[in-house]
Amino acid sequence: MTRVLLLGFALAAAACGGKTFPSLCATQFPPPAECTTACDASPSAANSCSSGFHCSGDGKCDEVCTASGGQCGNDYSCTSDGRCVQNGNGNGTGGEPDACPSAHFQAMKTTPSIQLLIDRSGSMLHDFGDNQTTDATKQKFTIEQTALVGPQGVVTLLQGSIFFGASMFPSGTCPGLFETATRKAGNEPDIAALLSAHPPDPNANTPTSQAIDGAVTNFMANPAPKGSPPVILLSTDGLPNTCMDSTLSAKARADTVTAAKNAFAKGIRLFLLVEGNKFDAQFGQDLANAGQGIVAGQPPAIVYTATDPKSLSDAFNAIVGGVLSCDLQLSGQVDPTAGQNGTVTLNNMTLNYGTDWTLDPNGLIIHLIGNACTTLKNSQDPVVDATFACGAIIF
Repeated sequence: MTRVLLLGFALAAAACGGKTFPSLCATQFPPPAECTTACDASPSAANSCSSGFHCSGDGKCDEVCTASGGQCGNDYSCTSDGRCVQNGNGNGTGGEPDACPSAHFQAMKTTPSIQLLIDRSGSMLHDFGDNQTTDATKQKFTIEQTALVGPQGVVTLLQGSIFFGASMFPSGTCPGLFETATRKAGNEPDIAALLSAHPPDPNANTPTSQAIDGAVTNFMANPAPKGSPPVILLSTDGLPNTCMDSTLSAKARADTVTAAKNAFAKGIRLFLLVEGNKFDAQFGQDLANAGQGIVAGQPPAIVYTATDPKSLSDAFNAIVGGVLSCDLQLSGQVDPTAGQNGTVTLNNMTLNYGTDWTLDPNGLIIHLIGNACTTLKNSQDPVVDATFACGAIIF
């Protein structure tokens, strides 16, 4: 039985040297027009904001200082994109040592935003051995409905703690999606209705790359709330093809891995759940790694598999429970390009970046992974905290 731990860490933060810098967008009336400009907050994205502005973690252009405004005060300098940085850390001027060598955070639980991406191709009407059956109780799709929205389903039990939404692929106009109207807490009725209204189509293909792209588009149009990690949970039983071509081609597989990489680059992690035994192992691993941003030298991502009703329910609970328990919101924002130099501890044990923890591209969420995630979920009274150099803190 999978144990889901709801963490309730206290929020406690100290800004670098006790210094905080308010947003000029919030303190000026009327605010500059640039303050309403949307931008891409992912670390790899170029700064699309006007000169003097940077992209804040909530995806809007912002500034906390101007070149001649003096908002940063002593020992700090204003950068060309409107941030205050500590002098002496390589980003400012003056060559003085840092007034404060680090900033200390404690972590707290998050409310994740999880978009279920559900395969409704014809093979979902088969049993777990991929045999055709007219007995609905043995069909993978019916069993999946129970695992999600049945009395003990993961959505039913955790809908108060997670913003759930659902997409099903393909829709009647492939490669479109059938989708719930929104992601929200308490969304089990809408998800149950969606599943009931759109059972698998015996003639449908499996355009997985386009489906992932569609789920990403959904997140871009309807972003997760600030501090809520966005996640795509892909459940599928077949190798990908396209709407018009049923060929299980190498290109369709490569396109699917690329779609998962693109999702991760936008700050959206993808978890893979394979139902049945039709998946190619190497492709599945490549897809899972891409969805988690795993690079060479790091432990591989988990490919969750289900070959019977119990293992399907267990897999859904393991994925959702891991996101719920092991994604921790920082009480401040960290520059994601410098975050790996921070120190994170779990129950006074120092964790290793890349194998035990990673930092979300928005700089707001720590993801505990692997054995560290398992330890966290099994701890009765876990204590997680994080320390980052002053130069890594975003004010």
